[in-house]
Amino acid sequence: MKLRVLARWTIAAPLTLLLIDFALSNTEPVELRLFPLGELPFGRPLSVAILTAMGLGFFLGGLHIWITSLRHRWAARRAEEAMRLLEAKHQELRSRTGDPVLAPPV
Repeated sequence: MKLRVLARWTIAAPLTLLLIDFALSNTEPVELRLFPLGELPFGRPLSVAILTAMGLGFFLGGLHIWITSLRHRWAARRAEEAMRLLEAKHQELRSRTGDPVLAPPV
């Protein structure tokens, strides 16, 4: 567990320092344009514009992965429910016939 924490800090600390350096180095305001609207009525520092776009992309990518994984989670839930029903049916049939539980082969 401590190795995992150390690895996180080893990666996170330099990335954080790079992001801070990037934000401090690019403070000039830029005019933002959006195709159908034209120029937006406010200017933002370049670092804020780029980091916001990156954050939005990260969020949308995670949302896409989460939505596509829903199908697999639903299939797993259905399979677990089917397995529970089959186990219950197996127990019922075993109790009805009076068969002892077979010992696993050695």
